[in-house]
Amino acid sequence: MSSSDPSLPPVASLFPPHADRVRWDDYLTRELLCANERIASGSVVPTIDMPAFRAELAALDFEAPRPLDELLPWTIRQLERGVVHMTNPRYFGLFNPAPSFPSLCGDRVASVFNPQLATATTSPAAVEIDAHVIRAVARRAGLPPESNGHFTTGGSEANYTAVLCALTRTNDRFATEGARSFSGQPVFYISRESHLAWVKIGHQSGIGRSAVRQVPTDGTGRMDADALERMLDEDRGHGREPFLIVATAGTTNAGMIDPLDRCADLAQARGLWLHVDAAWGGAAVASDRLRGVLAGIGRADSVTIDAHKWLATTMGCGMFLTRDPGILSKTFQVSTGFMPSNSATVDPYVTTAQWSRRFLGVRLFLSLAAAGWAGYAQHVERSVDLIADLRALLDERGWHIANDSSLAVLCVEPPPGAPDARTIANRVLASGRAWIAVARYEGRDVIRICLTHGEAALDDIRELVDALTMSCSPVSDEIHAVGA
Repeated sequence: MSSSDPSLPPVASLFPPHADRVRWDDYLTRELLCANERIASGSVVPTIDMPAFRAELAALDFEAPRPLDELLPWTIRQLERGVVHMTNPRYFGLFNPAPSFPSLCGDRVASVFNPQLATATTSPAAVEIDAHVIRAVARRAGLPPESNGHFTTGGSEANYTAVLCALTRTNDRFATEGARSFSGQPVFYISRESHLAWVKIGHQSGIGRSAVRQVPTDGTGRMDADALERMLDEDRGHGREPFLIVATAGTTNAGMIDPLDRCADLAQARGLWLHVDAAWGGAAVASDRLRGVLAGIGRADSVTIDAHKWLATTMGCGMFLTRDPGILSKTFQVSTGFMPSNSATVDPYVTTAQWSRRFLGVRLFLSLAAAGWAGYAQHVERSVDLIADLRALLDERGWHIANDSSLAVLCVEPPPGAPDARTIANRVLASGRAWIAVARYEGRDVIRICLTHGEAALDDIRELVDALTMSCSPVSDEIHAVGA
């Protein structure tokens, strides 16, 4: 009998019987919880022996099948030793924190049902849940009631969407003719402290990397609005065609917020699209105490907020919000006979850059429904308060505080006589006790500390301070190594 005979049962290793699925599901639930506990008390940085790992990996050549009883523990073991642990409360690095438990549940639900969110016809409940959450976040950000948008794979996709929408609104012929529809080079404006994924977006959108105009800062890490105004006038004088201003709310290096109202004034006066990249800092809209630092965000034409950053969902969960939902269908509309519907108001495949689409919004839906805005307010305020405690502790020890962010990012410079920032950071990383980064802030190296882990506590702050203090001593790096 042929191995492709349809009368054969399903491949058991791919579609195991119910009892085996229950056993492996139970194992994963228990073991992943245990792994998370071990991670919280262990090294933040990878400890894996890469030559040994590569040898083991090479042996898994897919020629002979292996049982899941062997593969699941092996995979967990490799990840436990082989990644920087953002789920460790002493990870003070980039903007990706440990995910909330409801978000983990949502990811699991989405994986089991595996709905295809290209159309509302195929997944009406899932598409409506996504849209419900988007509308709620848009209202919370101060956008008008008719605002809408969609979930994205992350901030880059959301920001890319903003560029395409701005180009489409600015020039009706862009959708069919592309950049050549403009009489001069289309250009848009970002702060030099903004996320430089914008440069890739310029390339990706077909207008070129030179279309991304980097505006100087004002000496505090914020966009200099006066410089922006001069650049707008100069570019028009040289035949360029400005179409978009991007203001950042929570810069990557220092957590600074550009002058949103002033950027909105300039965009309005010149007929330009205003986009606020609040991928990380946008979470502050949850807090009545903090949302004032984002004053002006509601005047934007569009906003990016990443749920997988400070809103603590699992990775790959960004949001694009816009006050003009009609522009989405103008930008992404396409017609094909094999799709079950083609609604410019509800079908994501004609209102977004994606076609096949994962059920992303369920992660934030469950988290928001479980905690409410009040719970998320407590979450973000707690991070800001812990950073304030850290700031005080370092200030007492002679560290120089370089930035003045209203959010949970602290940039510091070592005390007089200590090694430079990069040496200290390398020593802390080598110790495995915490994860921090070196960033450039206003032309100089600083140690960047970001706190968005929902379970970080004062003890974790004190551990970081102790690791930094030890790393300031004039000793060789070897004594700071893991296991020393």
